[in-house]
Amino acid sequence: MTFVSNQNNVMKKLLTLFALLISIVLVAQQQIKQIDSIVNSKLSDNDPGLFVGVVKDGEIIYENYKGLASLQHNTKIDASSRSNIASTAKQFTALMILNLSLEQKLSLEDDIRKYLPNLYPKIKEKIKIRHLVNHTSGVRDFYDLMSIQQEPWWRREGLDNDNAIELLEKQEDLAFEPGSRYMYSNSGYTLLTKIIEVASGEKFHDYSEKFFNNLGMKNTMFLKNYMAVIPNQALPYSDWGDGVWQQYPMITNLYGDGFLFTSLKDQLIFEQAIQNAKFNNNRLLIESQSPIPNSEIKTYGFGLELGERLNYNSVHHSGGTGSYHSQTIRFPEEKLTVFVMSNNSNLWSGAIADEIAKLLLPKKEAVIAYDKRLKEVSNTIATTKILGQYLSPGNYLIRIERKNNKLTWRNGNNNPIELKKEAQNLYSISYNSKTKIGFYKNELILFYPSGKASVYNKIPKQEVTLADLESYVGQYYSTELDVSFTLTLKNNKLIIALDGWKKKHEVEILNPNELLVFDYILKIERDQFDRVTNILLTTNRVLNNKFIKKTNLKFQPKIKTENGSINVTTIGSRDGQSSQILLTKNYANGNEIWSQQFGGKSYDKASSILATDDGYLIIGSTSSYGKGNYDMFVVKTDKKGNKIWQNSYGDFYNEYGYSAEKTDSGYIVKGTIQKCSSNTDVFNRTCTTNVWYVYIDKNGKELSNEILEEINETYN
Repeated sequence: MTFVSNQNNVMKKLLTLFALLISIVLVAQQQIKQIDSIVNSKLSDNDPGLFVGVVKDGEIIYENYKGLASLQHNTKIDASSRSNIASTAKQFTALMILNLSLEQKLSLEDDIRKYLPNLYPKIKEKIKIRHLVNHTSGVRDFYDLMSIQQEPWWRREGLDNDNAIELLEKQEDLAFEPGSRYMYSNSGYTLLTKIIEVASGEKFHDYSEKFFNNLGMKNTMFLKNYMAVIPNQALPYSDWGDGVWQQYPMITNLYGDGFLFTSLKDQLIFEQAIQNAKFNNNRLLIESQSPIPNSEIKTYGFGLELGERLNYNSVHHSGGTGSYHSQTIRFPEEKLTVFVMSNNSNLWSGAIADEIAKLLLPKKEAVIAYDKRLKEVSNTIATTKILGQYLSPGNYLIRIERKNNKLTWRNGNNNPIELKKEAQNLYSISYNSKTKIGFYKNELILFYPSGKASVYNKIPKQEVTLADLESYVGQYYSTELDVSFTLTLKNNKLIIALDGWKKKHEVEILNPNELLVFDYILKIERDQFDRVTNILLTTNRVLNNKFIKKTNLKFQPKIKTENGSINVTTIGSRDGQSSQILLTKNYANGNEIWSQQFGGKSYDKASSILATDDGYLIIGSTSSYGKGNYDMFVVKTDKKGNKIWQNSYGDFYNEYGYSAEKTDSGYIVKGTIQKCSSNTDVFNRTCTTNVWYVYIDKNGKELSNEILEEINETYN
């Protein structure tokens, strides 16, 4: 009886196990049908193609090919087809760097100029290899640099890595200090290909070919020559919005940052190796999925983004070049990978990969844990007081505006994002109610459900004056790009003309220090005397590209008034033996209302004028009065130009006045002071010129003065 009973128990367990296996198989079959349904919903059999693969627990559980590799020849994509995975290829370039590091042929802490000595000779900070790998180097993206030149990469026939590096070698500075922030830059991976060559002693393509072979990826190769035949290539197609397919032109020879042609089968082999890396004790693949040691950031590693996706911990990357695109998403804890690539620009691999991953993952709600400051949002600030401009932690300007009784968030020239009111000073993003914005005195805080919070400081409102507008006028030139643009003033509107543009365009004035035209943010740089000397251009992945002002380097000689302007200038005598300062009040059309002259019997020059509560302050230089050759000269007038007082400041040599600003006790007059080693030996003496600030009271009496940094420039 006991024997029969044991037999029955065994049979019951076997039946239960069998039923469980049947259930698992049915669920798996159902999921495969659902993935098929997703794929089939995206395109027809006659459209450019789509490749989809899934790896679970180290095994390929789904592999599908749909659409055409060549519309011209009606060739279907299949297991032998190769497509370009664009920036998803960065993980492989980074993997080669990591491999060379493990072989001790390089260190991730090495300065890149050990391998590329022609880069950034003026930069003192270390630019480490790991900074290139995780986009914290400050090296600007060469694709966007080429766009500023109005010659985008896709127009440049035969463009290769050497051309890109040649452009980078002309860059004199970085967008930011290495390691101080994250900015995605393809340039870093182009530079890594050269570092791989130097460290390995092999040509990049030779080294990478062996590397892929060792990974079992026999049908994977970086582009070398766009004219070369790539066996079984899936050609790139776009319909440009008109429904007519056209082949996307690819005429460049770039590689390393992308341009990796591969098969779905090869990618799935690699994903299997990643999932089985711990079992096989593959140190290279294990370390490649983690943050870079010693890195300042943990959200980007070896060519891979690290963080949550679909509320799960994930390792992922996307890529897009022309009509090619791809997406890898790995969920390490679930041992699940979804890989998608396509040669069809009407699709997006990332969205398809997410849709498939959602199907395979148990539904998981996001853990919401707002920063505690969310509970401290004020409820006493009037809505009108929160409008204005704010500066992000990354030094980006955003604007809180109100239009049609709706509050909006606007970044640069992007479309305004509507904010939904939840409480007096608490709002949420219209398309994502979980992202909150709290307003406080002189700041706003952006709250994320993950607990992350970003503080934006409010910028005091600053009116832009006519003097400001006129100070921008001039021609600006980038030595790094050999590109210039010109700012002109027409009917009190600032107009920009850039090399390569067919038309001139109006510039939007955000505040006295920041201008906007399309997606170009123009930040104003001034010298010690408040003159505009440079403009830093930021667009996409190019930050603070310097354009030096070449013309109109003048101080501010004009003040706008209610019905015209006040102007100060220098006029010479008929015999050229002296000069005077001329103050004029003019109508808006330029006709003179009245004029006054100031100065003595020698040379007196005007640099700028400052409006005061009761009149004007004229700043310049004089050889008619004072102690030396030229002295700083200040004249105070009433509203009608009548002189109230005048004074000179300086010593034996040359002192010049250029600009002034108000203080609580009077004014700071800014200029230069000269010191020489000898008063008599003019041929052998040495002289230095320093920035000089003179502090005066409201009646022109000198209170103190301050000698600042030495300068080489001579101001006239």
